[in-house]
Amino acid sequence: MTRPPTLDQVAERAGVSRTAASRVINNAPNVSRATRDAVERAIRDLGYHPNRTARALATSRTDTVALAISGERPEIFADPFFAQVIVGVSEAIEETDLHLMLCLATSVRGQTRLRHLLDRRGVDGMMVMALRGDDPLARIAEQSGLPTVFGGRPLRGEPHWFVDADNAGGARLAVEHLIAQGRRRIVMINGQTDTNVNDTRRRGYLEALTLAGLASAGTADGDFTEPSGHAATAALLAGRPDLDAVFAANDNMAAGALRALREAGRRVPDDVAVIGFDDLAIAEQTDPPLTTVHQPVRALGRELARMLVLALAGREPTPLLLPTRLVVRGSA
Repeated sequence: MTRPPTLDQVAERAGVSRTAASRVINNAPNVSRATRDAVERAIRDLGYHPNRTARALATSRTDTVALAISGERPEIFADPFFAQVIVGVSEAIEETDLHLMLCLATSVRGQTRLRHLLDRRGVDGMMVMALRGDDPLARIAEQSGLPTVFGGRPLRGEPHWFVDADNAGGARLAVEHLIAQGRRRIVMINGQTDTNVNDTRRRGYLEALTLAGLASAGTADGDFTEPSGHAATAALLAGRPDLDAVFAANDNMAAGALRALREAGRRVPDDVAVIGFDDLAIAEQTDPPLTTVHQPVRALGRELARMLVLALAGREPTPLLLPTRLVVRGSA
């Protein structure tokens, strides 16, 4: 039986010391790019597989990272947005030796579990998402001292590492499109108002109106779900029956708006135009198909994981703002 290659053989093949090879394998910081490339090439050529148990004991690493979402119900992982984020994270993690753990961290029980996990160093680093207001999850992550990357910025503070989309710019594109079509009584359906994502989308909505010399025709609060978009639109119609356009802070609420408008006998887009945000699968399934702002949700997940991998390797990744663009369909 052929014996598996050893660390000494990897070092010899790479032309580096055994210590240098070990540092690369254990993702230690301050290793030159040339050394890292040479060792990684030797590992591939030889088919070397480190002893995971010995590696963990030697480095106090678990080779596990957590994606913690500020939510209470497991169903949140099936939400089309978070499902795409998880797919993107998984794609990037598959390129490494890391394992992925999913955590919910809104309930007291969920926060206690997460704190226990972090206290015993059950993971090497974290990705956190869906923070609301003064979210305890942000403090838990900070107190852990572990490398942490934020998916979207929190409402308060500026994290060291984050991946976000250009939410304000995307909202401006949406409202500018409505104005260019001659719409003048444009309302907005907010998502959860204690989130940065809603705050920046609302800012983009107001900026576009201000630049055009228009005022908001009204806003109503939802919670990023279809039923809340339906209820918010019904309330807006009651207060502004002459509204001629709806900008919803996500596609789920825009779908609810379409349903409410249909029930009220309003034709879309003839009487009222509707635009959403995200460009999820539901945007192509509504009647009419939904004009929306596309954000690269799966890419957000991939970049989130890649940024964490760089941080774990002792590098200093740069925060990333992903572009958004308008996708025009039948609703506006």
